[in-house]
Amino acid sequence: MDNALMIGLSRQLTLRREMEITANNIANANTPGFHVESLLMRNEAAETASSQDGPRDLQYVDAWGMGRDFREGSLDFTGRTLDVALEGDGFFQIEGRDGEALYTRDGRFRLDSEGRLTVADGAPVLDDLGAPILIDAAQGEVMITEDGALVQNNAEVARLAVYRFEDRSLLEKSGNGRYAAGEAQADIAADAVIRQGYVEASNVQPILELTRMIETMRAYESVSRFLSQGEELSRKAIERLGRA
Repeated sequence: MDNALMIGLSRQLTLRREMEITANNIANANTPGFHVESLLMRNEAAETASSQDGPRDLQYVDAWGMGRDFREGSLDFTGRTLDVALEGDGFFQIEGRDGEALYTRDGRFRLDSEGRLTVADGAPVLDDLGAPILIDAAQGEVMITEDGALVQNNAEVARLAVYRFEDRSLLEKSGNGRYAAGEAQADIAADAVIRQGYVEASNVQPILELTRMIETMRAYESVSRFLSQGEELSRKAIERLGRA
């Protein structure tokens, strides 16, 4: 395959992936606790196609990972008793479908029919001992303190688990704004502050993402023109050789 074509195709593949990530960011601009993502790329050297002259290696574009901006989004007041938001580094712990611990900053909690504190899709929220939190609604309104204690009738009935990770790059995305710890070590986030009646907004900046999308589209079109011109040059060269 022609060297120019190989380079152009490698760039198109990364641009398509970048477009998908940008579109996902825009789609989640209003998703509480969502962290903006970006594609991490690098140059990768490879040998050229067979040639008599020219450079002996080329630099291709390779997508090697996903970057996430874990900076806090703004805190939006909702006034709902079971809405909570985190100030500082940390994640709430919930139980996944297979019983594994997952981590999220989306604090839109609610009570299910059994009195368990859950997230929107019914996954249980875990306490500081790793057990589901049970609340008797008949005992009155729940107050949630800044350190995560759930209080009813002046008595603590449970305490939210809030964890932090020294190396957040090891977290594995599991969908719905949640992460599995993977090889990352979870520690108690002692300095995190919990705000009752608030939710953390996404940290996506839509204008920046739309600008990035336009730039990506233009870059893709530019590479497409480059490939078309390269194919045209090759066609003309073959025609001339055929007439020689």
